[in-house]
Amino acid sequence: MTATVTRHSVIGPPNTASGRHGLSPVALFGSPHGFIFERYTCTGMRRTVSTEDAPAAVGAYSQAVATDDLVFTAGQIPLTPEDDLLDGAGMDVQTEQALENLTAVLEASGASTDDVLKVTVYMTDIGRFDTMDTVYETFFEGDPPARSAVGVAELPKGVDIEVEAIATTG
Repeated sequence: MTATVTRHSVIGPPNTASGRHGLSPVALFGSPHGFIFERYTCTGMRRTVSTEDAPAAVGAYSQAVATDDLVFTAGQIPLTPEDDLLDGAGMDVQTEQALENLTAVLEASGASTDDVLKVTVYMTDIGRFDTMDTVYETFFEGDPPARSAVGVAELPKGVDIEVEAIATTG
């Protein structure tokens, strides 16, 4: 797929009979002398990101998908790259492994934790938020990204945490 950006502009005078521009007001950037209607269409290069430094996908999905300027990671769980599941470990250990996996996937995409815009953390026990947050802040120092923490009933493979991110590479 080829990356394309298309800009469509229409310039013209206002409709003098009604004083309106003749196009939907939502689509107009108007002035008393005319209007400009702009629409942008962008289709970026889509590529799959994969690394052996994080566990392989446990289903029909990719570790991450990237476009020219964004990376969308799959949820990372506390599974080591060697397939050791840390489901019985404490929240601190599970969080650290999930974030190490996330970091590896981001690096494979050309991004880093400094480039992360948004993180979503899924937890089976939101009461352990403080423990998760203590580990989390060591991965996102300085200017941390936006984040949501969501309490859920279950996660894949019986783990207690899953972390996904959206990052920029541009």
